[in-house]
This record gives sequence, structure tokens and C-alpha cells, in this order.
Amino acid sequence: MATTGKDGVDKNNKYDRQLRLWGDHGQVALESARVCLVNATATGTEILKNLILPGIGAFTIVDGNKVQGEDIGNNFFLTKDSLGESRAKVATELLGELNPDVTGDYVEDHPEKLLQSNPSFFNTCTMVIATNLCERTLLQLSKQLWSYNIPLLVCRCYGFIGYMRLALREHTVIESHPDSSHEDLRLDREFAGLASYCDSLDLDAMNKKDHSHTPWLVILYKYLQVWKQQHNGEAPKNYKEKAQFKELIKQGIRKNEEGVPEDEENFDEAVKSVNTSLVPTRIPSNVQNLFEDSCCNELTVDSKPFWILVRAVKEFVEGEGKGALPLRGTIPDMTADSERYIQLQQVYRDQAVQDVAIVTNKVQDLVQTLGRDPGISEQDIKLFCKNAAFLRVVRCRSLEEEYNSTTAHSQEIESHIADEDSDDEVVFYVLLRAVDKFYEEFNRYPGWYNDQVEPDIPRLKASLLKVLQEWGLSPNIKDDFIHEICRYGSAELHTVASFLGGAAAQEVIKIITGQFVPINNTYIYNAMKQTSITVEL
Repeated sequence: MATTGKDGVDKNNKYDRQLRLWGDHGQVALESARVCLVNATATGTEILKNLILPGIGAFTIVDGNKVQGEDIGNNFFLTKDSLGESRAKVATELLGELNPDVTGDYVEDHPEKLLQSNPSFFNTCTMVIATNLCERTLLQLSKQLWSYNIPLLVCRCYGFIGYMRLALREHTVIESHPDSSHEDLRLDREFAGLASYCDSLDLDAMNKKDHSHTPWLVILYKYLQVWKQQHNGEAPKNYKEKAQFKELIKQGIRKNEEGVPEDEENFDEAVKSVNTSLVPTRIPSNVQNLFEDSCCNELTVDSKPFWILVRAVKEFVEGEGKGALPLRGTIPDMTADSERYIQLQQVYRDQAVQDVAIVTNKVQDLVQTLGRDPGISEQDIKLFCKNAAFLRVVRCRSLEEEYNSTTAHSQEIESHIADEDSDDEVVFYVLLRAVDKFYEEFNRYPGWYNDQVEPDIPRLKASLLKVLQEWGLSPNIKDDFIHEICRYGSAELHTVASFLGGAAAQEVIKIITGQFVPINNTYIYNAMKQTSITVEL
């Protein structure tokens, strides 16, 4: 990644905070991406704003509309002077001012026409974001992108409701960045390097300073051996045994001449770390599912590098790993002198390097057997092994499946709207589908004109009934919700668009960088209650 942007600013300083989140390699992926926005609505421009500021490589806006009065009222990136001009052109120019490192262009055409005249246009995009598309055009675009395995994010703001739907075949995540995880210390199945190092240290023979600065990990190991000798080689398992083990460790704290225990913070840390450090080493269920996946067990010349790496790690687990994943190779901070902390840290790193070397050999063998170019660097393998416990795969359903009445998740929907205490967010999803049905019939949205709000209520109710009948569900949605939707008149509120724009941009960045876990597959935001829900539909 270049260190200086087009504005002459050092990128390491310019993007400092985000580099801490997704690293240099994540930033490189972001700067290599080209995102296409369909329709420069308030929601669409808010999403792009949150992608341009962190340095997306390039963006293209596809929009055949002219700037109208309602656009100026809710879209921060359109001005009064732009009335009647191309909405794509004006939005591109104003958004481009946010970051000179980003390249922006536009196409003054309606997406349905572009799909007919130049269907391959979207095939070069890293990702497509579609806002406020009618159902017919949306399904056509989705089908095109699905066939080329290009991620699609559908976004919509309708009054106080925000809606987001991710459609992609398969998205693999190596760096999922879990909110919480146990350290990979292997105290329940110590490796040779750890045992050798800990055995080389004699707590009883140490002077006062060394005793109080011995890493708590070494203390835990030492007293765990004592415990095992007293309990037939078994580690403490339940709450009672762990409480007894803690008391055993406390006995190792030295006392002064008056018999008062010394202030040894490392022993306190050892006691506090018992519960989290003695977690049995297991294969997480999400990783075990990957080992059983057909993509792992039926490799082909076209298999993604991710699945080749999964297969190599699986073979490691079944062989040299003896049921365990490659060692992560990191240890937490702890009270200790620098020399012994670094030595202990190196013990874990050395074992991790050995595990990576074994996995690397397995990757090379698999690649040779498949007869394909590796496409997998040593750095890739190292990163994969370090994150082997946190691997994720997201497979979304296509919009075509969701919108087909025979494959729709009608039971899932019914479970959410079955009673009055159910989630309002899913009720609004059903109503948005009814709104699209209404648009198909009347070529406008309900309540679009002020004098049509009341007359449109029974019309929307009829559209809702059609949707529910297609799903085989009974109409049990309160009239208050229908009135509310008609009252919105398809208005796009800037506050809701701004919120959804931030949330949607996060999902786009997750997909592009391959880090963090994206939604699967639908997100609905209720601004009236400040609540949201993620459901798989």
C-alpha cells in the first residue's frame, strides 16, 4: 500500500484508526475494490460516504433520474442549484470531494435499461449496492449478479423503517475477530517446548524478585503438575475442584518474617486465570462443520484457497495435531520480568511455527495433487493457522428463492408475526413486500399523494392479503401497521438513511476485506422503537 495519498497526506496517519481494525492487508483490499451504487438516494449516498472516507478504491453510480425537490430535502449530497440535473452526476462530484484518493464515475441510465443494453456492465464490480429498486428490476439485477458470484446488498429506507438484505453465494472469513475468546495456552495438553521451559525453572530456588516476577502461566503449569500427581493425572474440572486448586496456588505465595503473605501480583493473576486457562482444548463446532463440508472433502482444481487450507488443517488435526488445531502462538500480557516473558512468548511462537510448517507441507501436497497454481502464500498459511479456531463461512439464500412463494421461509415469518408480542420488525418486512405488490398494480407507492393516504389503506390491505395468501399465512397483522405504512408515503427520512448508511457500509467493508462476520441475511431497523433484528429469510 502506498504511504502517501493523492492529497500528499501520509496514509498511515490518515487511516490510522481503521488500520488498527483491519490492518494493512484489509486496507489494500479496500483500495483495490470497485463498488457500484444503483440509485443515488439519500440512503445510497450515505452508504458511499462511509466507504469513500475510509478509502474505497473506486465507485460508480448508476442512476437515470434527475434531481427533484424531494431529493434536495433529504439528500445531503444534492444542492438546490442542481435541480433538474443528473442525480448521478451531481452526487458523484460532491461525494468525490470527500477523499481525493478515491476515483468516482457515473452512468446516467436507469438500471433496468442498463441490464438490457449492457448486461455485463455489473460483472466487473467487486460489489453492488442497490437502493429503492422496484421488485421486478431488483430480481433481474440479483439474478445477473448471482450467476457471476458478485455480492449484492439491497438497502431501503421507507419512513421510519430501514431494510437491508445481503445476497451472496458463499463468503469465507478467516479473520472473524470474535468479541471474546479463550487464550490458546494448551495447559490441558502441554507440548514439549512448554513442558521443557517450565521444568527448567525452580520456584523454590528463586530469590524474592524472581519469584514475584515469574509469569503466572508458568505458576499455573507448575501447580497443575502437583495437582495431577494428587488426583490420578486429572486436571481440576468442576467448580469445587478449581476452588481447591486456587487454594493450592495461594500456598505458594511467600511469607515475610512475621508470617504475612508477600504482595506477589503474579500469583494473584494465576489464581484469577484458573477458570479461563484450564478450558479443555477442543475443535469449535463451527470449525468442525467446515471439516465436514463437501467443499473441504471434495476438492477440485477450482476450489478456493480457503477450502484447500481448511482441508490441510483438517489433516493436521487428524494427524500431527492429535485432535487439536495449530497452536495460535500468542500469550496474554502478565506480570513478569521482560526476559522470562519473552522466553515464554518464544516457546509458543516456536511451536506455532512448527505447526505452520506441517500445514504448509500439506497445502503443497494438496495443490500438487490437484494440479493447480498454489495462489497461497506462506503469509496466508500463517494467518489461517493463527485464526483456525475462528473461521466462518456465510452462505446466503438468493433473492429468487426468497421471493418465490414455494421456497420462501413462510414458517419463519409466521413464527415472528404469530402474536401481538411478536417482533414488529418482521411485520414491517411483510408490509414492505406488500408495498412492492401495491407498486406492481398502481405504478406508485401507497400514500404517495396526500389525498391518497386514506383511500390507499384498503388497497394496501388487499396487496398484503395477496402476499400472505402466496405464503399460505392467515392475515393477522393489525390495521395500525397498514395505516402507518400508508402515512409514510414512501418518504426517505435522512436520519433513518444516515443510520442505515453506516450499518450498510460496515457490511460492505466486511465483504471486501474478508474480515468480521457479515449478516445472514436480512436486517430490519425500526426507528420508532430504536430496535432492530437480523433474520434469515
